[in-house]
Amino acid sequence: MPDGRQRPPRSLPTPGAKRAIVVGAGSFGTAVAVLLARGGLRTTLQTRTSEQARRLQEDRENLVYLAGVELPRELRVESVDAGLGRTDYVFLGVPSDGLGRTIRGLTQSGLGPRTAIVSLAKGLTPPDGMAPTVLLRERFGEARVACVGGPAHAREMVSEGAGLVAASTNEELARTIAGVFIRAGVVCEQSNDPIGVELAGAAKNAAGLAAGATEAQGLNAAGAAAGHIFAEVWRYAEAQGARPESMLGLAGTGDLVATVLAPQSRNRRAGELLAAGVSAQDIPERVGQAVEALETVPLLARALGNAGLEATVTDGLAKLISGELPLDEWIGLVRTTVPPPARWRRPSPGGMWSRLRERMSGVSRRDSQAS
Repeated sequence: MPDGRQRPPRSLPTPGAKRAIVVGAGSFGTAVAVLLARGGLRTTLQTRTSEQARRLQEDRENLVYLAGVELPRELRVESVDAGLGRTDYVFLGVPSDGLGRTIRGLTQSGLGPRTAIVSLAKGLTPPDGMAPTVLLRERFGEARVACVGGPAHAREMVSEGAGLVAASTNEELARTIAGVFIRAGVVCEQSNDPIGVELAGAAKNAAGLAAGATEAQGLNAAGAAAGHIFAEVWRYAEAQGARPESMLGLAGTGDLVATVLAPQSRNRRAGELLAAGVSAQDIPERVGQAVEALETVPLLARALGNAGLEATVTDGLAKLISGELPLDEWIGLVRTTVPPPARWRRPSPGGMWSRLRERMSGVSRRDSQAS
């Protein structure tokens, strides 16, 4: 995470110097491609089919997923059949349930040995709920892998701005990605905690759906549902080595607020439809797009269970999605679940002076051993 000091941008790509491909032309993938082109990367947006690519080329906007946003003149559009070729960055903008297949196919698509891979997903990969960057680093190495999170409603992102987070254990990669978005007029934080950023995104999707499913029962219930989900996922994230600032910052609570407040939020709307009795299978058609939380919540519940963590509310939400748990029982679960107790620290006996003497005697012992 940034330490608050202003650093001069280094090694930022100059316009036309670097190439990027965005795989996936949904609303978010299209918005990211627009920003990358504005930020100076020679960008190509790859669609699922040749017909979709042809329509985008002719219309110069994505009428299905991002109508009213003109595609920059310099943004190329082609189908995924064209392969990856010689590109410096590949941004994966596909739904999380298909992300594993896409990752496995990258090499066959011509992924270069030095090409950086950036996940845009705010979900987990089946079957075990693995974070995308974990799967990517296992296949391609840690230094080439990054992710993007934060509150970023697609339409608002390209017109009004956003608060993104570019995360990678490779400092130069995180800095470069953030620099491109900043050049495009979007605030972008740098983070070296990709797992924390990804799990924060997964938690906010699940919490947004949970809040939507309970809002009709009162704001206290909606708040409790979201709070339980966040706490349960955080305990899992902490066990994976994530840091609390990732859940507290833009990628976590910031994105959660945007999701819960947005009238167009797919995850909140999905929760409302679940509460109205619409089956999870029918919700994507009613919403008009894939709803990542419907896939993410069962994977989260499985991952938390496999880790041996108590996740009563997340598990209950997964059962609500599958139809195993009625809505009234879900509400009852939210209202009655008590989180695990705090891990109390035992106070040192003897007060401040005793602790100071113990500390000084420890220093003296180390000095004597050193001499």
